[in-house]
Amino acid sequence: MSTLDSKVVAVTGASSGIGAATALELAARGAAVVLGARRTDRLGSLVARIRAEGGRAEMVEVDVTERADLERLVALAVEHFGRLDVLVSNAGVARTAPMADLDVDGWDAMIDVNLRGVLHGIAAALPVFRGQGRGHFVTTVSTSGLKIVPTQAVYAGTKNAVRTLLEALRQESTDGVLRTTSISPGYVRTELLDHIDDPGQREQARQSMASLGISPDAVARAVAFAIEQPDDVEIGDMTIRPTRQG
Repeated sequence: MSTLDSKVVAVTGASSGIGAATALELAARGAAVVLGARRTDRLGSLVARIRAEGGRAEMVEVDVTERADLERLVALAVEHFGRLDVLVSNAGVARTAPMADLDVDGWDAMIDVNLRGVLHGIAAALPVFRGQGRGHFVTTVSTSGLKIVPTQAVYAGTKNAVRTLLEALRQESTDGVLRTTSISPGYVRTELLDHIDDPGQREQARQSMASLGISPDAVARAVAFAIEQPDDVEIGDMTIRPTRQG
């Protein structure tokens, strides 16, 4: 029996990349997964695959910028499986450009998805976790917040803001009810680069991804590792990157 057999885990941004890999990994280890994303066609295919392989999965359309959508995700978990043990906040968007380009729309998008989306998840799940006496927030951050580079100021800023709020939540929750985990991936082969508008920057990023990028499965295994720890053990921060990443 897997240590995840009794866990119910909700995942945002689950239609591709790290989110999809995490859903598959956790379901294969016995967890019931509740998946949210905007692309419901992909979610449907993923849920069908998990069920065909003997797993338990439900889905709902989720735009993390909408607080009500996160409330529906959490409610679906409780309705179908009786509880929610873990919320994996994975949805994210990256727009890279020098600050002087004044890509205010891009700044707003990153703040809304990367930061506000995480807060919406916390607002939806925290009362459930408190009521149960147990809960775990696992959040995808980024190595971009650890090594600051030009063109990624706002993206890194949103990721570091999330890192800060999770640490504060951890310090507010030393009664043993909550666990928080920040996972900082480096170059991982996902669709995140598709949001880069500048063709030159997008091509440069794709070249780096092609030469360095690791599989989303590596991050999914790290998520599973953090979740499967005993309730009195918290994996606070994990950095997962290619061995050749500078």
